Amino acid sequence: MPEMPPLTIAVLGGGTVGASVVRMLVEHREELRERIGAPVEVTGVAVRDLGRSRDGVPPGLLTTDAASLASSGADIVVELIGGIDDARDLILSAMASGSSVVTANKALLAEDGATLYAAAAKHGVDLYFEASVAGAIPLLRPLRESLAGDRVLKVMGIVNGSTNFMLTKMDEEGVEYGDVFEEATALGYLEADPSLDIDGHDAAAKAAILAELAFHTRVTIDDVYCEGISQVTADDVRAAQQMGFVIKLLAVAERTGDGVIVRVHPTMLPRSHPLAAVRGSFNAVFVEAEAAGELMFYGRGAGGDPTASAVMGDLVTAARNRVVGGRGPGESTYGNLDVLSIGHARTRYYVNLDVADRPGVLASIASAFADNGVSIQVVRQDGHGNDAGLIVRTHLASDAALRQTVNQLNDLDTVRAVIGVMRVEGEAGE
Repeated sequence: MPEMPPLTIAVLGGGTVGASVVRMLVEHREELRERIGAPVEVTGVAVRDLGRSRDGVPPGLLTTDAASLASSGADIVVELIGGIDDARDLILSAMASGSSVVTANKALLAEDGATLYAAAAKHGVDLYFEASVAGAIPLLRPLRESLAGDRVLKVMGIVNGSTNFMLTKMDEEGVEYGDVFEEATALGYLEADPSLDIDGHDAAAKAAILAELAFHTRVTIDDVYCEGISQVTADDVRAAQQMGFVIKLLAVAERTGDGVIVRVHPTMLPRSHPLAAVRGSFNAVFVEAEAAGELMFYGRGAGGDPTASAVMGDLVTAARNRVVGGRGPGESTYGNLDVLSIGHARTRYYVNLDVADRPGVLASIASAFADNGVSIQVVRQDGHGNDAGLIVRTHLASDAALRQTVNQLNDLDTVRAVIGVMRVEGEAGE
């Protein structure tokens, strides 16, 4: 049979990931032709600075005219520039020109994925975005396709490698938050705006994408409760160690009897839990499904080559669809579940109290928990006299009930301060 004409690929963004994608397209062209069933040809790479050296990217492909490249009618447009408004305009232009789109843009998908899905359906093209969550880890396609016949109950994961690096350092070396923040900054692990990492916004965007795929319900970043790691102290880490726990920044999306709850926050995990062993800048996601049971996905969550690997997987899939004249799955929101506030979440809790060392302290504190229907599991006293403190762990309770309890504790004259409150996940019976 005669060979098909080349499938054309336009790449928007020539940074670390974009350059890696172009190199892989050029270096692996023969293998890709066999895998896809047609040759592929890069028609252009849109960049902001033509003078910057980009290893492995032929200079003749570079252009600063991203708009013209996006609307050129290429078979596949790969969007890797990031951001919201400009990226959305370019993607919509590409789809209107008949191009399928592969993107790694978690922020755009979490804020306005519905618009992209609608445009893809209108123009009969594909939208793939595996690289938007957890880098090289094959995660979204299993949720979108492999588990499409199952019912996902919960998704819980470490999806920001920068904060996991910091919390690992705090756990293993006993360093304070401020010191490990400086180290992560010096190593280039944090975004130019570090609040995206340390305040949990990056993880929240990924949590929204995971939740939408897992529960077939439209979820945006505005639906995600978000709390970062800046308030985690070395004392919290030591307390966790003494109880057999480790602290991780988790993205959690769960189905309840009333709807879906999506949240990002520091969490204490038993050291026996599979996620507790995820160290450094690695990512991992733990999925619980009705029929499949427990599944875990682990690997490098960031970096040029790992992220480019995920982009290439999507690109090959979209290209194969072009060859056979088919399309991949579109948006699935048939579940239409209510997205609930954090107040409906039920977890266990760790509460660290600075208390007066005198008779009746424990009774008054226990009464505050009981008044709000929060059952105490464990109480441990640390220190004596002016250094007296209590650490309380609770049984399952709603977030709303725990907040009311903390408010009542703050009003007690026996409690000098509520030093720390943290959720506990992964214990038996949850």
